[in-house]
Amino acid sequence: MELHPFRPAKLVALKHSTPGKPERALLLVNAAQLLTLRSPSRSARRGPALRELEMVSDGAVLCLGGKIISVGKTKDALRDPWVKKNRRKLLEIDCGGKVVLPGFVDSHTHPAFMAPRLVDFEKRTAGATYEEIASAGGGIRSSLQAVRGASESQLAGRVRRALREMAAQGTTTVEAKSGYGLTVESELKSLRAIRQAARGWPGTVVSTLLGAHVVPKEFEGRSPNYTNFVCKQMIPRAAKARLAQFVDVFCERGVFTLEEAEQVFAAAASHRLGVRAHVCQLSQSSLAPLLKFHPASLDHMDYVHQDDIPLLSQSNTVATLVPGANYFLGLSHYPPARQLIDSGVAVALASDYNPGSSPTSSMPFVMSLACTHMKMSPAEAITCSTIQGAWALNLAHRKGSLEPGKDADLAVFDAGDYREIPYWVAADRCAFTILNGIVVAGAESS
Repeated sequence: MELHPFRPAKLVALKHSTPGKPERALLLVNAAQLLTLRSPSRSARRGPALRELEMVSDGAVLCLGGKIISVGKTKDALRDPWVKKNRRKLLEIDCGGKVVLPGFVDSHTHPAFMAPRLVDFEKRTAGATYEEIASAGGGIRSSLQAVRGASESQLAGRVRRALREMAAQGTTTVEAKSGYGLTVESELKSLRAIRQAARGWPGTVVSTLLGAHVVPKEFEGRSPNYTNFVCKQMIPRAAKARLAQFVDVFCERGVFTLEEAEQVFAAAASHRLGVRAHVCQLSQSSLAPLLKFHPASLDHMDYVHQDDIPLLSQSNTVATLVPGANYFLGLSHYPPARQLIDSGVAVALASDYNPGSSPTSSMPFVMSLACTHMKMSPAEAITCSTIQGAWALNLAHRKGSLEPGKDADLAVFDAGDYREIPYWVAADRCAFTILNGIVVAGAESS
């Protein structure tokens, strides 16, 4: 039987397959480069290990029931007795001349908003800073009214659109935060909308409560009161309804203090929710008090203190870097990725998709920024966008690498060499994506 040539039209027809129900077994063959990211390590990668892609030339992947069954050389896959017996029942895709890798794990996004912040954008082009815009009533607070007034279905539609955009560019797992309502009702509504959107999308979504995103106007000047409100009302309600796996807090000058962040972490831990934080984005903050809570990740990390780097390197916490925000805010300072990696810190990359500071759903673009502005190698950028993101979400047992038993999450790029993925700036070359065994057309085919 001849191999089916890659035909975008065929994949478009599969675009609307029922979520969670793979049509049939998939066999991807003839991949020019198959990046498996396999590793014997039982913890997030560090240092030189970030450059180990475990690449197979002329590779093949067999997927069945939404899981990866086998990974290896095409010639070996085609000789496999089970494949030979069932070959006519397989959806066989020829990936000749293409790069196949694990689907991206975007471990930091804010998709539950209703509209872009165009006034903020225009002010920034005139020279206003992030903090100046926020103090004038823009920034996060300017997104509250629309989210509070939106229906759950409207919010879910907005989140679903973002998830589809991400999938078209190779992302298969997404962490999605609330944080643009900041009342109990609107935060729970946002989390329900994320859950509703996730049910209609074949990928995997991890929900995070970000009630401590900023102090809303009704609590202005009373940050401790609002922190208590988050801890005693929002977190217990979200936990009881099982709407979130994590709790996040924006620990920064003018937002929430280190002590308030600790309070939020303690409340989350008391309800058996994982914790993560935005920290060191605009200024330095001591990490030792937060690390006591074993956060899955600490994100941004632009101004991490030198004394905290050894603490990070000795912890299991992932430092998630989001250079898209630095780029869009027009900053010259980026997270010290090179120093963090060379010091043994576990590092990941994420898009920080949001309406104010990083309106991008493209992990390849984030990888390009990581290479050009943070001096990461292409191999490091890929590792930090796949298996490292999985560690940042406590999902490395299922996501982030192509290994038997893991979820069938793959991204296929129209490129002959993996280095092209970050090389072609803002040019989407994702041919198609496989999310839990479901084939979804890439942007070029949609």
